Amino acid sequence: MSNLLWPGDERAGDLFSDETLMAAMIAVEEAWLDALAKAGVAPANVAKLDLQSLVKPYHQEWLENEAESTGNPAAGLVELLRSALADTSADGARWLHRGLTSQDVVDTALMLCAKDAVGTILDDLRRHIRGLADLVVAHRHTPMVGRTLTQHAVPTTFGLKAAGWLTGVLDAHDTTSALVLPVQVGGAAGTMAATVQLAGRLEDPVSATTALSLEIATALGLTASTPWHTTRTSVTRLGDAATACTDAWGRIATDVLTLSRPEIGELSEDLGGGSSTMPHKANPVLSTLVRRAALAAPQLAATLHLAAADAGDERPAGAWHAEWDTLRTLLRRTVVAGAQTTELLSGLQVHADRMAATLDAARDDVRSEQRAMADLSGTDATSDYLGATDAFLEAPLARAAGVLA
Repeated sequence: MSNLLWPGDERAGDLFSDETLMAAMIAVEEAWLDALAKAGVAPANVAKLDLQSLVKPYHQEWLENEAESTGNPAAGLVELLRSALADTSADGARWLHRGLTSQDVVDTALMLCAKDAVGTILDDLRRHIRGLADLVVAHRHTPMVGRTLTQHAVPTTFGLKAAGWLTGVLDAHDTTSALVLPVQVGGAAGTMAATVQLAGRLEDPVSATTALSLEIATALGLTASTPWHTTRTSVTRLGDAATACTDAWGRIATDVLTLSRPEIGELSEDLGGGSSTMPHKANPVLSTLVRRAALAAPQLAATLHLAAADAGDERPAGAWHAEWDTLRTLLRRTVVAGAQTTELLSGLQVHADRMAATLDAARDDVRSEQRAMADLSGTDATSDYLGATDAFLEAPLARAAGVLA
């Protein structure tokens, strides 16, 4: 996939592409047939059918048209697979999708796609944690001016600033690594009534039916769950985790953008981007693109929450449908921003000489609080006035070591 209006989109590769989503839905149907056969609900010969090979690239346009006519991408796919199976596996055609509903297939396929996206994001978060921990250690004693409300405040160190970046990334990692991605197998209205009926010849149809969630979850690498058709926490938590990541990365990007201004020059990107008209410019393009993602993500996550709040009845009309492309867009953009942040941090240039020069030039102003505190306490104002700066580095460094262990 690519998107000229979202530069860098190709970094997300085929994550959540139409082709990937289609393959995920087919994988759900395959896993369900296998589970039905293993449980003795369906004939043994419907297991291990190769459904992926039945859908060809030329089917794409037809499936897109069917998705509009049925309101979701699963119904047309089921029709296509049944038709293709009719000549090779009559039992497969008969038992395909039995006990499922379209929402089961779409929701589980979205969780499968999300699993790959989350794995990519976590890989980048670990790279950020490693790089930022190194930055904290390297610059724990690099002095610079602290700034509040855009103005000089008191002395600090670049190590402490980097520790703040690290803490945000660690928090995002905690949120993202705690995500649970469940299968959805509720049947028409979340009761699994059809599957219980299909399992009627078994000794305990209800137990056999509920066990299918674990069976399909294991096959797909997801988590077993009771039906969650209108309880959309799994989706909103994905949105919240993505936003936590872009929040943390956006904070880094904003600092780099500020400190790389020519009149400050304390940080710079390794290779800035050029201008179409001004040859002298080396624009902080990576920081700009990361900040863009951070500004856009919360509204996408808000759409997921709005849809969750409007998910009435046993399947909502419109609210559920609004999630699909929103989630795809948010997670792809998060993957892109994660990769761009990795590149930004790996090439970040720290100009300690400029930091020291700015601090020295502002020395009288940034020590005003120190002089007031010294007068109040009757102590000498002779220290570097860094307070507990160095001690505050230990907690994020310890957290980072725990993640990287």
